[in-house]
Amino acid sequence: MKQAFFTRCLFFITGIIVLSFGITLTIKGQLFGVGSWDVLHIGLTKTLGLTIGTWSIILGLAILAFDMLITKKFPLPGTFIDMFLAGIFIDIFNYWLPDIDGFWMQLVSYLTGLVLLGWGCGMYMVANLGIGPRDTLMLMMVHKLGWSVTRSRTTMEVTVAVIGFLLGGPIGIGTVIMAFGLGPIVQFALTYNEKLFMRWTGVKSAVV
Repeated sequence: MKQAFFTRCLFFITGIIVLSFGITLTIKGQLFGVGSWDVLHIGLTKTLGLTIGTWSIILGLAILAFDMLITKKFPLPGTFIDMFLAGIFIDIFNYWLPDIDGFWMQLVSYLTGLVLLGWGCGMYMVANLGIGPRDTLMLMMVHKLGWSVTRSRTTMEVTVAVIGFLLGGPIGIGTVIMAFGLGPIVQFALTYNEKLFMRWTGVKSAVV
């Protein structure tokens, strides 16, 4: 049991670091656009100041407060850890990594970031210690509105992307690619890391 819990924590923390690094790489390659939520985070940074990671945390807290108000349930501790660590690591990586110039370098940065983001998502989800606030919001829309996952996620992604764009956030072909291409990467990473987790611990990760 202790080994399984330690392995869950390892997958959880490592996955968050990897996805945060991936998000930062897509931000550095934002010539092609970024994910919908990062369009909003960048737009808020340009308009109101503060860092991208800080806005990620602030919006995450707002989403969790709204979710608790509606569902009357308190999120798992991992949800808060995910939210704070992702925001912190995004700011750390964004500070450490130099800005990238040139079409091809930005393309490489964006594509690498896309893969790492998807891989990190699949890795931290295997730990099953709590999902991020944005995924919590999506599931709440599914349960409360009776919408499908596809309709809920699409509505959420389009809404935040439009708001972010109006605030000055970068939208491009990469935003569309991420909307449709991230899912398969996450699914592959989820399947692979599930098998890796079972091999290390002999226990199924029980991913929701």
